[in-house]
Amino acid sequence: MSVDEKTVRRVARLARLAIPEERLAPMAGELNTILAWVEQLSELDTANVEPMTSVRPTRLPRRADVVTDGGYATDVVANAPRTEENYFVVPKVVE
Repeated sequence: MSVDEKTVRRVARLARLAIPEERLAPMAGELNTILAWVEQLSELDTANVEPMTSVRPTRLPRRADVVTDGGYATDVVANAPRTEENYFVVPKVVE
């Protein structure tokens, strides 16, 4: 695939980038270099390579999935103007 100035202009417009006319030709060359590098990567045999999310195999620490009320109900409503049984009391807005 080859990128020309018209394509650079269109991609810049879609990306909302203001590229001056004198930068269009060099930008096309840079994009063509990047695309050539990507084409080189496609030549590699990756059939036996497992997908990975990191270069180091790591596992995130996990906690037990237990449903609780948090234990902070009284702290949460402590500064509320009106409460009732650890719930906020607000004026009725729907008749």
